[in-house]
Amino acid sequence: MLGADPASGGASNKGGGSDVQELRALLAAQQRQIEQLRTALDEQKKVIDKLAPADDSNARFSLPNTPKLGEVATTSPVLPAAPAPLPAPAASGKADEPPAPLQLKLGNVSISPVGFMDMTVVSRSINAGSGIGTNFGSIPYGNTQAASLTETRLSIQNSRIGARFDTGFHGFNVLGYWESDFLGQVGNPPNGGLAVSSNPYPFRLRLYWVDVSKNNWEFLAGQSWSLLTPNRKGVSPLPGDIFYSQDIDVNYQAGLVWGRIPGFRAAYHFSDKAAFALSLENSEPYVGGGNGGSAIVAPAAIAAASGVLGSQINNGGSVITAAALMPDVIAKVALDPSKKAHIELAGVMIANKFSNPVSTPPFQTNSKVGGGVALNVNFELFKGFRFFSNNFWSDGGGRYIFGQAPDFVIRADGSLSLVHSMSTVTGFEAQARKTLLYAYYGGVYIDHNTAVDTNGKLVGYGALSNDGQNRSIQEITFGTNTTLAKDPKWGALNLMFQYSYLQRNPWLFTGTSPSNAHLSMGFVNLRYSLPGAPAPKMY
Repeated sequence: MLGADPASGGASNKGGGSDVQELRALLAAQQRQIEQLRTALDEQKKVIDKLAPADDSNARFSLPNTPKLGEVATTSPVLPAAPAPLPAPAASGKADEPPAPLQLKLGNVSISPVGFMDMTVVSRSINAGSGIGTNFGSIPYGNTQAASLTETRLSIQNSRIGARFDTGFHGFNVLGYWESDFLGQVGNPPNGGLAVSSNPYPFRLRLYWVDVSKNNWEFLAGQSWSLLTPNRKGVSPLPGDIFYSQDIDVNYQAGLVWGRIPGFRAAYHFSDKAAFALSLENSEPYVGGGNGGSAIVAPAAIAAASGVLGSQINNGGSVITAAALMPDVIAKVALDPSKKAHIELAGVMIANKFSNPVSTPPFQTNSKVGGGVALNVNFELFKGFRFFSNNFWSDGGGRYIFGQAPDFVIRADGSLSLVHSMSTVTGFEAQARKTLLYAYYGGVYIDHNTAVDTNGKLVGYGALSNDGQNRSIQEITFGTNTTLAKDPKWGALNLMFQYSYLQRNPWLFTGTSPSNAHLSMGFVNLRYSLPGAPAPKMY
């Protein structure tokens, strides 16, 4: 047995040596592969380190000629390559569809079209003679020919077109906004006999401004909604953040304080819940007579002098010729403690100056500073139901109540005296599934301000003659806005209804004339809105 063991043991050792050699060869091959991988990784690291900027670790993986923020501008003209045509929509309706909402790209600017195609029908119980916009302060009295007629009118004038432009550079947000409609007036819209056949409604500018913001600061220049117009939130100039009612009537609601006025604006946002804004806006020396409001009675000698009413002073007939002394100064503080509440306090200072053509010596000047203050609030009382109350008190600021009140009267000696006026729009808006319901009460009160002329007659405003100088204007409105269909790719279709009862009361009426003028009116509106939405920030 001892002689047999070495033989069998010798054979086993020989086979084991062969296996060890194979394992050693396999390990050596794997080691070579590891070394090759390490070498390749080192080479890649050297290439990456060479491409990355030395002073910007965040730009480590940028390509050699990729422009950074602030370096996209160039003085050399560049013709970009034409974009590839959009593919046909896939059968699934998802994968290959073009992006929505609709936006265009021009360099580093995103352009979003805004606007809608609008068909409006208005029917009134009397012939107000003002088209689809209601001149609240001049509706006819019941004993007139116009009051014996009714009117029903169809129009596309309220259709709008415009665009929003978004870009950014060096940490600044830049937002441009343009909006126009077809409510421009040339003579008797749409210019007399043209209404018989072609109805070529004049194109007009509504909004055109640029807004630049960085960190907490915001600056705006251009024609915007006046800062005195109530906001729904914050101090934003965007139409969706402004309260001008849900009315179909293109003159909105009696008592609404508003304007679309050229100016400059600066705003500071303390936080998302508090902001302050200050603006300088175009002024206009106004004594009534525009937008249906009643004009003052001027002293006889001054009224007879050429170049005064309608030229130096706007009495509803001025075409940017009245001598504005300085821009109106408007300030606003807005608080948004939550999404359910908005509170704002605003004030305006207005300065006017008048040159008396019949003074001795001639052209003696008189100045007067007036203004007003507004307190506007809205609260979500419960889900989908929001209460609004916008209130304005003024001493010489009636022009902002849609021109329903004069800012001042002129006395016989050429001095100016301010007219007190006030207004409110109070009501609610409620969302019920696809329908928005709303109701508002709008009211205007204009105080009288009279003086004795050199001929012994009264001049100024109120209780002078049965000429329609208004003491109060009131309007009650109910309406609905139903979204019939909506999609970010093609827009929205809405059906709207509005009913209003309007009444105005003059300061003076005789026993044979009515004590007030009133009408009922209804609106129906079908609107297609373009697919457009604010573009995302560019940085």
